[in-house]
Amino acid sequence: MRNRFALGLGAAFWLASAAVPAQAQRPLDIVFTHHSSASNTFWQAVKKGFDDACGKIGARCQMLFTQTEGSVQQQLANLDAAIARRPDAILTSIVDDGALDEPIARARAAGIVVIGVNVDDTQGAAGNPRQAFVGQGFIPAGYALGKAMSAHFPSRGALKILIGVSAPGHNWSEQRARGVIDFLEEYKAKTGRDLRWQKIDSGTDLAVTADRVGAYLAANPDTVAYFDTGFWHAAVARVLADRGVPPGKVLLGGFDLVPEVLEQMKKGYIQVQVDQQPYMQGFLPVMMVYLNKTVGLAPADIDTGRGLVEPKDVEAIMELSAKGLR
Repeated sequence: MRNRFALGLGAAFWLASAAVPAQAQRPLDIVFTHHSSASNTFWQAVKKGFDDACGKIGARCQMLFTQTEGSVQQQLANLDAAIARRPDAILTSIVDDGALDEPIARARAAGIVVIGVNVDDTQGAAGNPRQAFVGQGFIPAGYALGKAMSAHFPSRGALKILIGVSAPGHNWSEQRARGVIDFLEEYKAKTGRDLRWQKIDSGTDLAVTADRVGAYLAANPDTVAYFDTGFWHAAVARVLADRGVPPGKVLLGGFDLVPEVLEQMKKGYIQVQVDQQPYMQGFLPVMMVYLNKTVGLAPADIDTGRGLVEPKDVEAIMELSAKGLR
């Protein structure tokens, strides 16, 4: 899979550079709609990948953010507006198994290429008529996070664990939590340890997550680890530091390499982070649209990965993160 991906990506770059003059006569029109607001740091990295790819092929591109973080209704309104202007392609996250089925089917009926990005229907192509998906496999990523964090579990005593479902009902958040729990269940069965976990709605705002998880930790000081399904545990690290709790006493892990997370990893408060490579999620779908429209190649699913990052890796990543590439 890795070799095929590398060959495909190389071909995309070669074809893009070779055929841009022809495309200049009628630039491709590509719209990217999703469920997040412009204040979400992660999505700025996706946008940079999207913009860079559009520049390489001379496409006319627009990314439509929501005003409210995670609003499916606002995403649907943006999607309807995009369909109405009949672009060549629409890229969109599929955070809800039902809400986006009809508009995506309508776009496909109108001859618009539709590629799911970042979040897919839980049933994949069987659940939604998008033509391909570019993004992370969430359940395996959650499992990988749980397994990596288990190396930091204390060797003795009970293990009390909190899992923050950042956006209850959203596919990405629920599936990542499911993956973490799958590992914890397996770990408990294999080791026979006294391991208990609880889920809470932890929110998609740093201040909200700090308040909710901070209150839980104050009431449950024996908590060993907190798993977030996004990057908002960075705020929990700040809470722990403010309370004088030393790094590593409460293990923290989550997803995405936003600058605040990297800073807290450097300080030792976050032990494990999963990278889903947002720049790739913005860049590769544009190249797939280009290949489809110029060569007739069908869009294909791409797993952008579940790379595990630990504090020892931070220095090498911070420079790329500052450039919006990680």
